[in-house]
Amino acid sequence: MTAEERFEPVDSRKRADMWALVGIAAIVALAHILTNGRYGFHRDELQVLSDARHLDWGFVPYPPLTPLVERVGLSIFGLSLVGLRLFSVMAQAMVVVVAGLMARELGGGRIAQVAAALSVALSTLLLFEGTEFQYTTFDNLWWVLIAYFVIRLLKTENPRWWLAIGAVIGIGFQTKYTMGFYLAGVMGGVLLTRARRYLGSGWFWGGMLLGFLICLPNLVWQVRHGFISLHFLQHIHARDVGEGRANGFWRDQVWICANLVATPLWIAGVIGYLRDRRYRMLAWMYLIPLALFVVGKGRGYYLGGAYPMLMAMGAVASERWVTSLTKMPRRAVEAVFFTGLVGWGLVMSAVILPVASGGKLMKFALENNGDLREEIGWDELVKTVAGIRDSLPAEQRESVGIAVRNYGEQGAIEILGPAYHLPPPISGVNSSWLRGYPTPLPSTLIVMGQSRKEADRLFTACRLAGHNGNSLGVKNEESEDHPDIFVCGPPRLPWPEFWKEYQGFG
Repeated sequence: MTAEERFEPVDSRKRADMWALVGIAAIVALAHILTNGRYGFHRDELQVLSDARHLDWGFVPYPPLTPLVERVGLSIFGLSLVGLRLFSVMAQAMVVVVAGLMARELGGGRIAQVAAALSVALSTLLLFEGTEFQYTTFDNLWWVLIAYFVIRLLKTENPRWWLAIGAVIGIGFQTKYTMGFYLAGVMGGVLLTRARRYLGSGWFWGGMLLGFLICLPNLVWQVRHGFISLHFLQHIHARDVGEGRANGFWRDQVWICANLVATPLWIAGVIGYLRDRRYRMLAWMYLIPLALFVVGKGRGYYLGGAYPMLMAMGAVASERWVTSLTKMPRRAVEAVFFTGLVGWGLVMSAVILPVASGGKLMKFALENNGDLREEIGWDELVKTVAGIRDSLPAEQRESVGIAVRNYGEQGAIEILGPAYHLPPPISGVNSSWLRGYPTPLPSTLIVMGQSRKEADRLFTACRLAGHNGNSLGVKNEESEDHPDIFVCGPPRLPWPEFWKEYQGFG
């Protein structure tokens, strides 16, 4: 038998396994593409789109990568929901494929690879991340790629993989600052396992230097702006803890970060890494961030990017156990697992994905998914503001500004407002505050996002001019928390003093 004949079946199996992973990713991607245009932009997406029009090396709520990606999306797709969300869909599809590849690198066959990929594809968090473009979407991809590269490093013992690890860590810091918690896990894993031998390798230090150079521009931006993102994160964290958003952390590890039916899989993955001397570093890459988030009262989904690597090891361990069974029990276990996995995934898809544009399915999704409710009503809000502007006397219309108090309203006016010839919004929230107030100064202001008491405190001669709501009667932040829209005169303080007071984080 020739060498070509001997290796051809192996190569064929690898190709078939790869096509299985790509097929799973493609099905999930197609589901997102078919449904992502159903409702409207989420308030977080509107903030990213606004920042995408003002590119910089940093932004108050996040590093610069996500706005840069969406700037590219805007240039290609315009304001197409499906088009702008395509990069998120692609990122999640890559996560699915890489999860299966991790299982293969760990010694898993086709069952293990498919189990890992399908468990990740049908996890609650990953299903959600494909419905919107946010920095968390790309952050998850970087966590998964780092885990894959670490597996390759430990398997091949080729220190050159540290360059890839360092580069993705740097890109991760340009995406979301929680990469610091994962970096702590990576470094802890190096120090606590035999991977510490790489500390003497130039490739290790070269990878760390490469990561630092990639995130250096954002670090310089932070220094120039007084580490404003740190102040933002402190404010948001205190808000989240105060409002109870950090409660239920342990529940979210099962309910949000993974498919419920796959819980035994990722638990087996943690145990598998701890028992395997070669790959034990990956156990610490999960346990250290987990401990930091528990102590620091992080939100449950912050750790979501660590679960695909656990699924991969758990799938490999489970495959070894299943193959030790006789034929009938093995098939029964596989049937029960995959049926439950898909069944739970379909249930969560009905909650998370905008599957229907009307009827009972839409009502079910809106009742159970607060994020979908935040996609409703932005076009109507902008149209209402345009109507208020048009109702003003001519002399007021010539010098009118629109003062907003949250980034959803700010993004809606900036992104959707040009269709109604509305002026750019005046906002003190997050990065928009850094852009300053307009010149010439408006003499009349349409004021949104605050109570009558707050409007009267900040502005002169306020009167109620309209209400914010939506034709579907959906209760969300805009319709419930600040439904009134006012027409006011200039601020009570001189503009420079007013602007200092107007700054806010949200």
